[in-house]
Amino acid sequence: MGDRCLIVAFESRVDPDINARVRAMADYLLEHPIEGVIDVVPAFTTVAVHYRPEALADNASGTSPYGRLAATIERLMLQDVPRTHRPGRVIEIPVCYGGELGPDLNEVAAACGLTAQQVVDIHAASPHRVYMLGFAPGFPYLGGLDPRVQVPRRATPRTKVPAGSVAIARDQTSIYSIETRGGWNVIGRTRVRLLTPETDPPCLLAAGDVVRVVPIGREKFEAERKARS
Repeated sequence: MGDRCLIVAFESRVDPDINARVRAMADYLLEHPIEGVIDVVPAFTTVAVHYRPEALADNASGTSPYGRLAATIERLMLQDVPRTHRPGRVIEIPVCYGGELGPDLNEVAAACGLTAQQVVDIHAASPHRVYMLGFAPGFPYLGGLDPRVQVPRRATPRTKVPAGSVAIARDQTSIYSIETRGGWNVIGRTRVRLLTPETDPPCLLAAGDVVRVVPIGREKFEAERKARS
């Protein structure tokens, strides 16, 4: 990724065990900072290590900043980095499904040969775990979606998806942290704010967290809107 970022790759498939190793590596690098490293970002199967090349320069040896950092991380991976990670938190997210809040719910149900209520029940019961944040600030990619409700992305993306929209595509769920474009199938919405720039940290969710979805009715959803306004 250019001369300011090194990628540590753990195989190439999306897998809970591989992602656990990714998070363990990221945790270790954050807890044992390397001189010159300014950020560590875990993803599905990789850890991005952002660094300042001038802080890692070594003119005497002739080794590039990238080479020095790569050698340091390789030594850590062979000797010190644990293969386990801190357990994630359990975060409860109330979701109101269907209607204008979940415009794709009926289409998903038809594609899966299920009723809309069955899709809701299956989705809510799926073991949602945050694999990574990306695409937009605070936007979580949640793995663990039950195969019975897995559908491809929409053929035509929407130019605007409201913040709080809960959507599915393939084997994952996402929750839109801000209003943005998107091609996932929107099946519901939550009032929980995933991105609060005024707080530290600004993102509610982090890689490794478990999301427990709680279905709620429209009346409770509107009551939450009034309480937050």
